[in-house]
Amino acid sequence: MRTYFTTILLFLAAQLHAQDTLRLSIKQADSLFLQNNLEILAEKYQIDIAKSVEIQDKLWNNPTFGVEISAYNPSRGFLDVGNNGQKAFTIQQLITRAGKRNKQVALDVESTRKSEYQFFDLIRTLKFELRQIFFESYYLEQTIALYDTQIASLNTTVNAFDKEYDRKNISLKEVVRLKALLFQLTNDRADILFELHDNQRDLRTLLNADRPVKSIVDSADVRRYQLNQYTADALKAKAMESRSDLKVSQSEVKQAELNYTLQKALAVPDIQLGAVYDQASNYVNNYVGVSATIDLPVFNRNQGNIKAAKSNISYFKTAETAKVNSVNNEVDAALQKVTVAEKAYQGVEGQFSDQFQLLSKGMYDNFQKRNITLLEFIDFIETYNESIKEFNRLQADRIKVYEELNFVVGEELFN
Repeated sequence: MRTYFTTILLFLAAQLHAQDTLRLSIKQADSLFLQNNLEILAEKYQIDIAKSVEIQDKLWNNPTFGVEISAYNPSRGFLDVGNNGQKAFTIQQLITRAGKRNKQVALDVESTRKSEYQFFDLIRTLKFELRQIFFESYYLEQTIALYDTQIASLNTTVNAFDKEYDRKNISLKEVVRLKALLFQLTNDRADILFELHDNQRDLRTLLNADRPVKSIVDSADVRRYQLNQYTADALKAKAMESRSDLKVSQSEVKQAELNYTLQKALAVPDIQLGAVYDQASNYVNNYVGVSATIDLPVFNRNQGNIKAAKSNISYFKTAETAKVNSVNNEVDAALQKVTVAEKAYQGVEGQFSDQFQLLSKGMYDNFQKRNITLLEFIDFIETYNESIKEFNRLQADRIKVYEELNFVVGEELFN
């Protein structure tokens, strides 16, 4: 009766855990990632900040208004500002020259564009990380399922051998060796679980999820990863058009050029225009006049900033060339990885895991019937587990390198 209730409780616990788990396909994970990822949500504010700077620099300078009044007249006392007293008013407006305002706004617009490219590059980078962890977690779970089956079967075998040992039908050495194998499998399973829990931590962070995430992968998700018609030259051309980090480098060159234009414009002095009304302190009463002031570019003609801006153009152009070379090399390397992984995957027989599982069941039956030796059984179990584990890792690595190709090209190539 106790066993019955224990089974019921375990079943209910498993059901509750399943309800608490977030089961996601790769498309659902992508969608949730774009909605919830905190790094992406934070980066959006950088775009808002850049746009705010752009708005601010489009505004005209405010006029300056000044008032002067008579504080004390020896013959008439304090604050002599009446009809026969003294007061003066001035108003001034700064007029920028050489298109400084428009040039600054053009630089701000390009800065906003760069912020947008950085935003898209963050999405590209984090999505690549998400997909790698998503598929790796799926195949680790498959390996855990294998170990669960093996440990359950081996537990049954160990229990049976314990009974046979009690009956003096087998030696203690055989029982201990089987228990050592069970201990080894349990430890191997724990190592994989550690890796899976690390992945779970990263998945929940990327998705901003408060529940465990279970990767759901079907055959269509796996089959879509095929190179098909893509050539190295075509992929490099796509990368040149699509890579957001390359566009960041191009934007930096554009900003350097715009800044150089702005710095040259800043060498042109601005004009301060004004008007003044003076009641009684000028050569005539109720004096009205206009004024204009301008800096004389004798010493400071912004020479240093202009020179620095010109050097900045060369710096960012060199950095852009280096980035182009890096992107081309990344595409070549990713393609080579895909070729290696695909060849390794295709080299494994399609029915590999099914045949191994069928043979595994037969090995347990034959061992319990004593048709094979203990050493043959242990050797098979160890070989079987390692082979299935490596096959699952190979499948995960295959998808990873295809996703790396997506990442270095900057496009979704496999839909």
